Amino acid sequence: MGRFANSTDPRSGLEVVRDWNGVAQVVLRSPKGASARVSLHGGQVVSWRNDRGEDLLFTSSKAIFKPPDAMRGGIQMCFPQFGYSGTLERHGFARNRIWALDDEHPPINHNDNVSKVSVDLILKASEDDLKCWPHCFEFRLRVSLSKDGDLSLVSRIRNVNGKPFSFSFAYHTYLSVSDISEVRIEGLETLDYLDNLSHKERFTEQGDAITFESEVDRVYVSSPNVVAVLDHEKKHSFVIRKEGLPDVVVWNPWEKKSRTMVDFGDEEYKQMLCVDAAAVERAITLKPGEEWTGKLELSAVSSTNCSDHLDHPVSI
Repeated sequence: MGRFANSTDPRSGLEVVRDWNGVAQVVLRSPKGASARVSLHGGQVVSWRNDRGEDLLFTSSKAIFKPPDAMRGGIQMCFPQFGYSGTLERHGFARNRIWALDDEHPPINHNDNVSKVSVDLILKASEDDLKCWPHCFEFRLRVSLSKDGDLSLVSRIRNVNGKPFSFSFAYHTYLSVSDISEVRIEGLETLDYLDNLSHKERFTEQGDAITFESEVDRVYVSSPNVVAVLDHEKKHSFVIRKEGLPDVVVWNPWEKKSRTMVDFGDEEYKQMLCVDAAAVERAITLKPGEEWTGKLELSAVSSTNCSDHLDHPVSI
């Protein structure tokens, strides 16, 4: 697969195809019918479907599918900056670069391939990257789909530079929901958050759960490793498990901001919610030779069984 040729290997559950821009995408398929699609443009997960073919990730009908800009939707890799918190382009450059298939990936877990189909990608600093962010790094990403359709991502960022560097990171995750007014998030209650709509002023969450009646753009800090997004109308919940990522970013643009975004439909805020596992409040610093790992696992479960999943640790 390192040659980016179109190919299918039914034994591995992997297929390599090309999108309409000629960029390679890897399709992962589970034995029970779930699937995920990963683009080498940005290392972005552009689709995650359950065994009924329903896409669990949101993609805007007005998304622009043309490099170098990231597509509006899916799961984006935000590195080495999240938002406008530094001097780089919004959310950093990793999501706008062309990645490579990593045929020489170090093992993560010797049991990892027993019940999962996986693809490994790698991004290294280009000459243009070094001009705007003068640090050499290796960013390895493994995307896996379990036999039950759970989606997991493992990012490993290594400092191959001669000096320390610091960065922020997020899995910018667009979840597909039935109606934002019928959705709530559990697991972030009583936490402090930074409100990006109030110049990052710090507040404490007062509600029993987070619900939505207007624009929300918050960074919940020192968050638990398991969070649930309950969709009343669909009668299912997303269970989000994470490691190495202390923050959770919650974003919905609501009506007014939606109308200002060229790659987003005016009414589409009703069908999406971003809940990002992230390291934003405090930058991660790596000394030369050090490596950081951030893990995310997404499950879609029946809302009646949601509480059973909240106690389970990350199984990546």
